Amino acid sequence: MPKLKVIVGSTRPTRSADKVLPWVLAQAERHGAFEVEVLDLRDWRLPFFQEHMGSIGDFADPTYSEPIVRSWNHKVAEGDAYLILTAEYNHSVPGELKNAIDSVFVSFGFRNKPIGFVGYSIGVAAGSRAVEHLALIAIEGEAVPLRNTVLIPFVGEAFDEAGEPNDPATGIALGITLDDLAWFANALGRARAEGELAPGTFRARAATAEAAASDD
Repeated sequence: MPKLKVIVGSTRPTRSADKVLPWVLAQAERHGAFEVEVLDLRDWRLPFFQEHMGSIGDFADPTYSEPIVRSWNHKVAEGDAYLILTAEYNHSVPGELKNAIDSVFVSFGFRNKPIGFVGYSIGVAAGSRAVEHLALIAIEGEAVPLRNTVLIPFVGEAFDEAGEPNDPATGIALGITLDDLAWFANALGRARAEGELAPGTFRARAATAEAAASDD
């Protein structure tokens, strides 16, 4: 069964993620296609990104600058699919979330795996700009961001007393996102098992070195 990592991208004491996460988690578990685990960045107090080739150590099993960074890379790599809950701060992604993604460095933990998004905000934008930025960030991490997403405006009033969304379209959107995550997780899992290309940056360096050698 594919492993779905639900990443909570805000760590603020008053974060609205705590209104959204219980419902998302219940729906993901009820979907039945995944082994679900929450990766709450409150529990992963990562240092500001500072990795470089000198902090890697053994490239096959990097040590990183701190043990928690190594553990984070291993935890992310366990996943077959990801669902990121994101607020929108100043029209973009929470700094802690961007830092956590940046910290997946040289392990390629997200590579060739699908990522879905649940965006929310206290206003009408519903986290849409943060989700758009995350899609671009995911591509650079060589993940596969999904087109279908969940956007929750006016999050403070979005759920009833039972924790269910007041707008039926919200539940429909999450169901579609989970279906897409399941399909892509299985399809890309099979493809990875059959063999992966080396990352493009590595292939480009090898080709450049080969071309330079042939010119000598």
